[in-house]
Amino acid sequence: MRKSRPNYLAGFGSVVWLLVVGLPLYVMLIATFQSRPDYAANGPLAPPEHFTLDNYVKDLNSGFAQYFLNTVVVTVCVVGIVLLLVPPLAYTIVRSRGRAATRVFRLFLLGLAIPSQAVIVPMFFLISEAGLYDHLIGVILPTAAFAMPVCALILTGVMRDITPDLYEAMTMDGASTRRIFFRLVLPLSRSGLATIIVFSALQAWNGFLFPLVLTQSAETKVITLGLYEFQTEHGVDTPGLLAAVVLSMLPILIVYLFARRALVQGLMGVGGK
Repeated sequence: MRKSRPNYLAGFGSVVWLLVVGLPLYVMLIATFQSRPDYAANGPLAPPEHFTLDNYVKDLNSGFAQYFLNTVVVTVCVVGIVLLLVPPLAYTIVRSRGRAATRVFRLFLLGLAIPSQAVIVPMFFLISEAGLYDHLIGVILPTAAFAMPVCALILTGVMRDITPDLYEAMTMDGASTRRIFFRLVLPLSRSGLATIIVFSALQAWNGFLFPLVLTQSAETKVITLGLYEFQTEHGVDTPGLLAAVVLSMLPILIVYLFARRALVQGLMGVGGK
């Protein structure tokens, strides 16, 4: 049999790409286990001479734990709202033949063209008049609202991949609309559901504009604001800042690692197949 030649060019490119991706991660992680004097003396590439977790302890004791908890609350609530509203909406859009569902879908698509920066001023007045300013619910609601158009678009595409024969088979068996939704549509839309979970969680976890404008007190601040203030107050303390960055990225990274395959399938629109 003819032996295939090794692709040295592809191997070299893979090594270069590994260095491009891995070197910044190495620099960030190594710095978090060093003291500030050791980091200044040895540089960013040197391994730590004295392994320490003081940077993480100092971050958690300086109020970062409260920011982390607030961000978890915001993220869980946003994902819950999206999962509660978007699947029934997408199912209605796919199965309905009326003009009302089409108009609602077009309205959601219009939301894709409106950036949050364009409505932040009226959003501020609306949240203030509703008495939700400086409360986490005042951040949760607009964050979920701006995540829903993309989630509806993704899940609608996934549900349209479910063949009409399956709907007809369950209808002939006497299944109600509710049973079809819970026993057929949702199980076959798992990849789409995973996609909107990861997307809405990313939107909530990394949100900066809404928390910046709609909150004020330290009790309602989230991680992104904490990192912003941490950088301005401790800009020279690089190990402490990078430890805060690692703490902020770990939860959402874990979510992505578990759902990455379903996320890719959902974005490709093949979740129902």
